[in-house]
Amino acid sequence: MLIEDIRNAFDVRERHIDCGPITPEVGPEEIRAHLAARYDFAKAVPLEEIVADVDRMLQNWQVQITHPRYFGLFNPSVNFASVIADTLVAIYNPQLASWRTSPAANEIERHTLDWLRAQFGLPAAARTTFTTGGAEANLSAVIVALTRAFPRYGDEGLQSLEGTPLIYLTGEAHDSFAKIAHMTGLGRKSLRIVATGNDLRMDAADLERQVAQDRENGLAPFMVVATAGTTSAGIIDPLQAVGEFCASANLWFHVDAAWGGAAIISPELRSHLTGIENADSITCDAHKWFSVPMACGMFFCRHAETVGEAFRIQTTYMPGKAADAAFDPYTSSVQWSRRFIGLKLFMALAQKGQSGQAAMIEHQARMGRLLRKLLTDSGWSVMNETPFPVVCFTHEGLNVTAFLDEARRRQIVWMSEARLRGAPCIRACITSFKTTERDIQEVVMALGELLKENSVLLATA
Repeated sequence: MLIEDIRNAFDVRERHIDCGPITPEVGPEEIRAHLAARYDFAKAVPLEEIVADVDRMLQNWQVQITHPRYFGLFNPSVNFASVIADTLVAIYNPQLASWRTSPAANEIERHTLDWLRAQFGLPAAARTTFTTGGAEANLSAVIVALTRAFPRYGDEGLQSLEGTPLIYLTGEAHDSFAKIAHMTGLGRKSLRIVATGNDLRMDAADLERQVAQDRENGLAPFMVVATAGTTSAGIIDPLQAVGEFCASANLWFHVDAAWGGAAIISPELRSHLTGIENADSITCDAHKWFSVPMACGMFFCRHAETVGEAFRIQTTYMPGKAADAAFDPYTSSVQWSRRFIGLKLFMALAQKGQSGQAAMIEHQARMGRLLRKLLTDSGWSVMNETPFPVVCFTHEGLNVTAFLDEARRRQIVWMSEARLRGAPCIRACITSFKTTERDIQEVVMALGELLKENSVLLATA
């Protein structure tokens, strides 16, 4: 009965979202006044009333990222099995810090991660864990890479190092690394920006040149970050070439595949990730292209012993590890107390199977190709090349910000703004498995009509 009730509620809200507005018209004062008038927490409010009110707020006062015409950031529509998973997790509230506390939950996560680890081509001994998201997974990669490159780092800190540690990545890489450089004490100046070609992919020759020069100057290069599906343009760095260079130069090779990593399960798309199997560590987010609710990140590392060293801890109050359990999660990750994050991915994969999950991914890729073609045929200039469903485009003289504001106001579509090669452009990403050919066709037609009728959308000199 539980599944039937949740399914009915899910279907009703999904229909409401799919047929309703994408973008809300609301300001902070309206929401704050509503909350202040109803919830001073001095008196109790009936649960049914609270649920109905919160439901209305979420329906009316947020960008509907599960809408089939939300072509925005990496926020997907979610499949029903993963909604059931989050409900079960809330009911049982398992604590995944230790194996003994939650044996079933820990083994479900291990089983799921081990399957995906094999898809990536990492060895069976690799250490894997679920994370709050890509930022935590990337942070984990930097901490473990520092631990492996500088054995004194864990106990004595950065001040014990003889050279300044450096990380290499392109300007298209995720901005989480700027935060990570700050949080770890490396400092933002430790990030070396590698040149990109006209295709926005990492220039392996420039990487090699910078590493050699920095070593000659007494600095300490230790890590290279390649991206498989950049945020702005869906670019895939040359994973094979970068990985080969890292192996020859004794550098940690990290692949940030937070979005694009899901392509590894697709027969149609997985070849674009060739070389990822050589990575020392990988970031992948299931709450992006695997279409499960946030948050569900993952961290994969081939060096299990270094992960253990990076996060080792001894306590008297945590339950002892089971003799046949490989490790307790709190001793091998940034987190300590942790929600049962992985169930939503486990149930989605179990219900759909690899072929069903891959079909959803490939459908979105096809919609991206269709969008690219129709935009090009309609006179728009497409600015990026990628097999993934991100299309960056513009038009001569276009005021990108004003155009996007008007498109959202008219509820045509939700797209974001990006800058490629220093120029502003419109960024469209197909994030929903519900997006159809008709959606793509009608959006392109409406954008064309909007451009023709409204001269204010052309940038002034």
